[in-house]
Amino acid sequence: MNLILLGPPNAGKGTQAKKLYADFKIPQISTGDILRKAVREGTELGKLAGPLMAAGAYVPDEIVIGIVEERLKEPDVAPGFILDGFPRTTPQAEALERMLAKLGKKLDAVVSLEVPHEKLIERGSGRRSCPVCGSVYHVFQSPPKRAGFCDKDGASLTQREDDKAEVIEKRLKKYDAETAPLKQFYAQRGLLKSIDGVGSPEGIYEELKKAVGKA
Repeated sequence: MNLILLGPPNAGKGTQAKKLYADFKIPQISTGDILRKAVREGTELGKLAGPLMAAGAYVPDEIVIGIVEERLKEPDVAPGFILDGFPRTTPQAEALERMLAKLGKKLDAVVSLEVPHEKLIERGSGRRSCPVCGSVYHVFQSPPKRAGFCDKDGASLTQREDDKAEVIEKRLKKYDAETAPLKQFYAQRGLLKSIDGVGSPEGIYEELKKAVGKA
């Protein structure tokens, strides 16, 4: 099963991809995760991507396309893959079609998670993480016992630059302008499935499984 999960920042694509992996062992390919890892490790890619991501800007197409192509050649994606955060634009979608044809692969479905903007800003801007153990909290949905501090080690919690409300708003404007048109692109190919991305992660997952014929 080869899928794309479409949806704006904080729509829950990563959460749903992890659930699919747990049940069907189909790896998630998240360009955001790959880029953030590069930033943490201080690689050449990370040095280039870090300032752009902190400002809410996107990393250039040629870099992202190259990352995805290399990942799709790895043996663990032979049974299938879940693309999360790519493609982001129509040119990237067209590049993906060429890439998959070259690799002898094809898409089975594109699932769009539909979430109102105000909900997306609340989800993202409330997230906090522990710089010591990596635990993640949310000031509204899953707050720590003591505000601002990790339950496990007492370290001060931090907010990622790209989780700040003003950065999320900027990214949502870019999504509406550049990525939302992909719904029409994939609808024309008979691949698009849209589901409500508001509700419990478990309820959304059940709708996702129905959409891709895995319920």
